[in-house]
Amino acid sequence: MIKKLVTAVSCLCFAALAQAAEFGTAKEAEAMVAKAVQHIKTVGADKAYADFTGKAPGWTDRDLYVVVYSLDGKALAHGQNVKQVGKDLIDMMDADGKEFVKERVKLAKEKGKFWQDYKFTEPTTKKVLPKSTYCERLGETAVCVGIYKH
Repeated sequence: MIKKLVTAVSCLCFAALAQAAEFGTAKEAEAMVAKAVQHIKTVGADKAYADFTGKAPGWTDRDLYVVVYSLDGKALAHGQNVKQVGKDLIDMMDADGKEFVKERVKLAKEKGKFWQDYKFTEPTTKKVLPKSTYCERLGETAVCVGIYKH
């Protein structure tokens, strides 16, 4: 009986760890933002934005991807949705009606580096999930990578 219980608990723990490994972590999101900021500084915005949006190697990892917004709310790069690039998204709302782009721009102007919570459709499951995104201001932009809370 105890052996079966230990086996069941071990299986559950392994399954939880396997699922967690499928998704990015806060530290990985922060590291990807730092890498993206350095990439922009090294190769220039145009090339870097094309790399992020075109999913060049190293710019998507599981559910992690780079998004860059101008401080007026225009999407300059988007690692999961090329259709958003070039669009003014300042009034975009999450599933709860939160104007998260407007808030993101405001936080970028006020804080420079920050985490932001909202809800968003996770690209692999297509489910609306709580999301937390880390952003750093670079000039007149916010460079961001988010994680989904499962």
